Amino acid sequence: MQKLWEGRFSEASSALLEEFNASINFDKKLYKDDIEGSIAHSSMLANCGILSKDEADKIKNGLNQILNEIESGNFEFKISDEDIHMAIEKRLAEIIGKDTAGRLHTARSRNDQVATDFRHFCMRENLAIAELLRTFVKALVEIAEKNIQTIMPGFTHLQHAQPISLAEHLLAYAFMFKRDFERFISSYERNNFSPLGSAALAGTPHAINRFETAKSLNFNAPIPNSMDGVSDRDFALEILFNISVVFTHTSRLCEELILWNSQEFGFITISDAFSTGSSIMPQKKNPDVAELIRGKTGRIYGNLISLLTTMKGLALAYNKDMQEDKECVFDSVKEVHTSVVILREMLKTAKFNEKNMLKACKKGHLTATDLADYLVREKNIPFRKAHFIVGKCVATAESLGLDLSEMSLENLQKIDGEIDENALKCLDLFNSKNSRKSYGGTADESVRVQLEILKKWLEK
Repeated sequence: MQKLWEGRFSEASSALLEEFNASINFDKKLYKDDIEGSIAHSSMLANCGILSKDEADKIKNGLNQILNEIESGNFEFKISDEDIHMAIEKRLAEIIGKDTAGRLHTARSRNDQVATDFRHFCMRENLAIAELLRTFVKALVEIAEKNIQTIMPGFTHLQHAQPISLAEHLLAYAFMFKRDFERFISSYERNNFSPLGSAALAGTPHAINRFETAKSLNFNAPIPNSMDGVSDRDFALEILFNISVVFTHTSRLCEELILWNSQEFGFITISDAFSTGSSIMPQKKNPDVAELIRGKTGRIYGNLISLLTTMKGLALAYNKDMQEDKECVFDSVKEVHTSVVILREMLKTAKFNEKNMLKACKKGHLTATDLADYLVREKNIPFRKAHFIVGKCVATAESLGLDLSEMSLENLQKIDGEIDENALKCLDLFNSKNSRKSYGGTADESVRVQLEILKKWLEK
């Protein structure tokens, strides 16, 4: 069958060109967006008197038939059709006749058609991924609420630093994913504008109503500049960037889960349902979910860099290079859905080992800063001097094979007489955690404020 653009050509396309040029193997994912866009376009053409109502109805009915064929698996995708847009238009011609089907492309180019379909897909995914992140934040909040008083070592430089609650640690990630949610919503609001009607690049002489098609497709309005309409891919770059940041956060969390799951930490036990074994070592139970998400992050970053590189040298307006915009987006969208869902379910079924976390808090002198703060606050000692005194206390504790929290008052007073019985209370791990009542701190009451902030946000 003839290609829709063959009138200009006297030679048939090379089989090599057909395979190299075709995008239908991946852009068929846009079939629903393409059909919805075409129905909106034909309806607008009829309302503007460019098509008759009968022609618009035939086009709509034919497109809905194609939608049913695709979704029932009865549609044949052929590489000779190049892309999903031409495949649908060719099938429409078979159903309702070439003349009527041929009128659909009035006041439209494949340039604005593909831009509309792809943007429509990305806008829908912005909202879907945002909802996915909202449910992930909800899961983290639920786990954190059960672990307000679960104590664990907080780390800097991967060294034991200060005692914190497990809830505080998990809520740090909850706020990261909340920001991710907000990025997707912001991208949606900024990019939810329609290219349809921009035509090839310069608009169309037909008296069309771009505001009507924008409204029909749930866009806020048409894109004001037709050249920008067909050539802009900021919306695709943004969704790739936003997904990359999500994977930055999931990868950081997964790195910690991998460490916590190790024999050296023993902070968490991952469910058998989300673990794998070894082909040679019968005792192994591997955190493959967390490792795979950490590993996929490299590919997600690559997708962003790929499209940035594609776009950086393109003169206005549309260029065939832009065909390379879709596979990277489709891949990242697929991976963020599967990765966030499986990570959420893995966390919900994991068991946190409170005894091991508490035991770990008795290593590394986690309450050293509390003793220094006490000397500043109660004994009016300059912080630098207090820092030095506590440093000597830590060195003595290590020489005795003790944690600072296990030192006797007698041993501490040998180092500095200002240290009194009240100072010992500062060395208690739970007192230390609950003393940090500043906004955003790890004390129980501060963590409850954080939980309330997130709960109110989730209710919205």
